[in-house]
Amino acid sequence: MEYNFREIEKKWQERWVENKTYQVTEDESRKKFYVLNMFPYPSGAGLHVGHPLGYIASDIYARYKRLQGFNVLNPMGYDAYGLPAEQYAIQTGQHPAITTVNNINRYREQLDKIGFSFDWSREVRTCEPDYYKWTQWAFQQMFKHYYDNDAKKATPIADLIKRFETKGTEGLNAACGEELSFTAEEWKAKSDKEQQTILLNYRIAYLGDTMVNWCPALGTVLANDEVVDGVSERGGHPVIQKVMRQWCLRVSAYAQRLLDGLETLNWTDSLKETQKNWIGRSEGAEMKFSVKDSDLEFTIFTTRADTVFGVTFMVLAPESELVAQLTTAEQKAEVQAYLDATKKRTERERIADRRVTGVFSGSYAINPLTREAIPVWISDYVLAGYGTGAIMAVPAHDSRDYAFAKHFGLEIRPLIEGCDVSEESFDAKEGIMMNSPLPEHATEGGLVLNGLTIKEAIAKTKVYIKENNLGKVKVNYRLRDAIFSRQRYWGEPFPVYYKNGMPYMLEESKLPLELPEVDKFLPTETGEPPLGRAKNWKTEEGYQLELNTMPGFAGSSAYYLRYMDPHNTEALVSTKANAYWQNVDLYVGGTEHATGHLIYSRFWNKFLHDIGVSIKEEPFQKLINQGMIQGRSNFVYRIKDTNTFVSLNLKDQYDVTPLHVDVNIVSNDILDQEAFKNWHPEYKTAEFILEDGKYICGWAVEKMSKSMFNVVNPDMIVEKYGADTLRMYEMFLGPVEQSKPWDTNGIDGVHRFIRKFWALFYNKAGEYIVKDEAATKEELKSLHKLIKKVSGDIEQFSYNTSVSAFMICVNELSSLKCNKKEILSNLVVLLAPFAPHISEELWETLGNATSVCDAQWPEYNEDYLKEDVVNYTISFNGKARFNMEFAADADNNTIQETVLASEGAIKWIEGKPIKKVIIVPKKIVNIVV
Repeated sequence: MEYNFREIEKKWQERWVENKTYQVTEDESRKKFYVLNMFPYPSGAGLHVGHPLGYIASDIYARYKRLQGFNVLNPMGYDAYGLPAEQYAIQTGQHPAITTVNNINRYREQLDKIGFSFDWSREVRTCEPDYYKWTQWAFQQMFKHYYDNDAKKATPIADLIKRFETKGTEGLNAACGEELSFTAEEWKAKSDKEQQTILLNYRIAYLGDTMVNWCPALGTVLANDEVVDGVSERGGHPVIQKVMRQWCLRVSAYAQRLLDGLETLNWTDSLKETQKNWIGRSEGAEMKFSVKDSDLEFTIFTTRADTVFGVTFMVLAPESELVAQLTTAEQKAEVQAYLDATKKRTERERIADRRVTGVFSGSYAINPLTREAIPVWISDYVLAGYGTGAIMAVPAHDSRDYAFAKHFGLEIRPLIEGCDVSEESFDAKEGIMMNSPLPEHATEGGLVLNGLTIKEAIAKTKVYIKENNLGKVKVNYRLRDAIFSRQRYWGEPFPVYYKNGMPYMLEESKLPLELPEVDKFLPTETGEPPLGRAKNWKTEEGYQLELNTMPGFAGSSAYYLRYMDPHNTEALVSTKANAYWQNVDLYVGGTEHATGHLIYSRFWNKFLHDIGVSIKEEPFQKLINQGMIQGRSNFVYRIKDTNTFVSLNLKDQYDVTPLHVDVNIVSNDILDQEAFKNWHPEYKTAEFILEDGKYICGWAVEKMSKSMFNVVNPDMIVEKYGADTLRMYEMFLGPVEQSKPWDTNGIDGVHRFIRKFWALFYNKAGEYIVKDEAATKEELKSLHKLIKKVSGDIEQFSYNTSVSAFMICVNELSSLKCNKKEILSNLVVLLAPFAPHISEELWETLGNATSVCDAQWPEYNEDYLKEDVVNYTISFNGKARFNMEFAADADNNTIQETVLASEGAIKWIEGKPIKKVIIVPKKIVNIVV
């Protein structure tokens, strides 16, 4: 029987569907294992060969765990809402639901061809009402809860109302936007609207005025990762900073728990560090600075309260409300011009950019310890969302403050008397400070710091600030609350209506609130979001429904829970299903989600854990970041002002222009000349200067991109080589977690290996040659060497070395002419996670009635690797001369006597006296004469 991969793969893909091979249910008698991929956004371009990398890696692990006896959940779905589909709808007028379904169908077709063990009965699509009903429900629960800092968990807002009714804010320690103070009587005296406004200050889902990335051309807010160099990633439209009233999620309330939870996770140190930096915990003090000749005062946060003696100016973020209050009439025009300029820069750009810009407000602040007046400046290196949006600048001991002071000629005052504050010495200053006593002059206001270490000085200053009511000790976090509103059409509708200008939640029985039809997918003529075009977008009582939709991360923040129980109409996930699956054991996805999706989903899960929905507080126990498969571009070389193309090694003889060429018409860097002529009308009359009758293309490793014509469609690889070859080749390219170039030049070798594997079962005449005979020691050794290697490699995700091990083993067995069923049955099971189609076919051929998926992973036996004999190199005065074999358990005396008595030794000793015999066990015998 010939290896016909097309027939075999089609047969087994159909068989898996018929037999529901990959459908899984809760089974208390078996251990569970939950494998998950970050689900894809289905774009119109479909998959290229880089996309399946993580899916193949996780699929191998899922199949491996199933063979070990685990009940494996391996689901797949689609992150189906998003800006690309909406923009395509705006351009073409076609409803995004239509293009999304078309794209999903294309993705599904491609995924099926690669042979994944996904349980498609659990598929979710975030744009389907039966899915986003639970996103809406979760949002409602966040609206109905606040975060109790003492209990360290989300607590019903109804409990907060009862507290207000009995003792107001007395003793309240809750996450909030603004510290409020009122009695129970004052609360009861407030109107319903006033009470609702106060509650918004505490709700986990709340309306707030926040700075956003606003794109006028797209008519919507953009996330930071959707903005590149001040323009939208999609379309390249200008983006400005703008304060808008938006729905927000109080992610910051969970900052410490997000930090603490990292210690319980099996993630890489680099990924944990990325999240720690994003959360940005810092301990310090909030200090009050009054404004000279004014009743105004403002608060700053500092981790180095002891450096207040070195403060020479203050800096406000451009977005701070204090800017308008502190800008004098003389400075108003200059300040406004600066504010207009900074609106065009995102926070991410401002953090990365080291350029110095700023403007003087015209006002002065009073240092609470020294009582001196210091100028207040405005600069975009200070961010409104971190701390209080205002800083005290200590230029002698902070690099950005130093650069600012140097640029604008402001005072640089060292804490240490006589300390050099030149630019050349700046890098050394912190080292000096950390080990030096503070200056004698640091005694203002009764606070004496001289002679203390930095740590002691910070502690003493904090106590002084607190005791003298100059501020308070505080832990601060860089982590911001998540902006949750988008002015788009293609997203989850909010289950919110407005009464007297205040937001209220729809009854749960009214969920899902489905996305309405609109005549256009653009904002209204009056600037409202696209939902403003919907007819009768109101409640039955006539109240206006929310016009914004939720952002992309809404649907992806709890999808792993929905996979556990995707058809439940009564709950996001049943207690029974969640108790069984608990959380994701292995999560595979890209590093680009480290600070977005992974933060939001961890927050979301912690909230659901607080309200008793999620059993586990952390959603993803182990995380693997797959690397990127880069494109291998090819080039042709066009002689200038002609339509003649010269081959690679002849190009230096001509004046040429290199041009990208479609890699799909190049094989092993050899151009298909006819295909090139038909590729583009411009090249119809192309002529070629060849080498040995071939046109050889140049190449380079670049990002896989349509513009570089280096996108490789997996369908083409599957058609030419088969899915099993594609799967193994992608793993063979290199370690899963590293980026590597796609190079079809090596795929032939993997395909030959699979054919060689097939040849262990069938001879060239197509005859089945497997025999039910006992295996030899050599055959068992080769097999168990492979079992040990592959089992260890899969656990470490070292799939590339597994593929190499398979190749070595098959070569060894081929040399031994092994056709023993005992060996080949185990070999099939070992290969099944990597190449499932050929493994299923051969498993059936071996006489098995069930799927190879239900086989048992072979156990490694160390005894088979023990050597009966050991080959020793026999050396004389350090020079190897010949080899001898000895029993593995031979002692040194036996080895020495046997070697010295051999003809070879007698020849090389030449009758000379033997000075020493050195034996390196199981390796070398060295005779010194």
